[in-house]
Amino acid sequence: MEQTAGQGSFLASILPLIVLFAIFYFLVIRPQQKQMKEHQEMVNSLTKGDKIVTNGGLIVEVVKVEPNFFKVKLNDNTEAKLDRDSVLKKYDEA
Repeated sequence: MEQTAGQGSFLASILPLIVLFAIFYFLVIRPQQKQMKEHQEMVNSLTKGDKIVTNGGLIVEVVKVEPNFFKVKLNDNTEAKLDRDSVLKKYDEA
C-alpha cells in the first residue's frame, strides 16, 4: 500500500515538469525548427540573378551558385564569394 502512494506522489511531482517541457517545446523549439527549415529551403532555391541581403546588411546579386558558396556581385566591378550561412533573406524590391 505504501508503494502505490509513493508512485502517485512521484507522478504528481514530475507532472508539472512534463507539462512545462511540452509548453516550451510547442512555443519555442518547434517554431524555431520550422523557421530554420524554411530558411534552408530559401537558401537552396537561390539561383543566378537573385538579389539577397547578407547578415552584414549588404544587398548583393547572385552570379554563380556553388556547393558551399555563392559568387555575388557587389557592384558593376566587384565580385566576391559569400558563404551560404551568411545569407539573411531574399531581397524583394517591392
